[in-house]
Amino acid sequence: MGHDDLDSRVHDRVALDEIALYAEVLTAVAISERRLTLDELDDALGLRTSA
Repeated sequence: MGHDDLDSRVHDRVALDEIALYAEVLTAVAISERRLTLDELDDALGLRTSA
């Protein structure tokens, strides 16, 4: 089932936003060669801007 098949009246905006945040964290982890610091996780989640 593709996204085009979804009924826009029954989507869960909160769940979709959480999935997007999770994807941002997974991307940050995938490109890092070490464990992320808490500051780097905050950056990935958009909680603070990079210096």
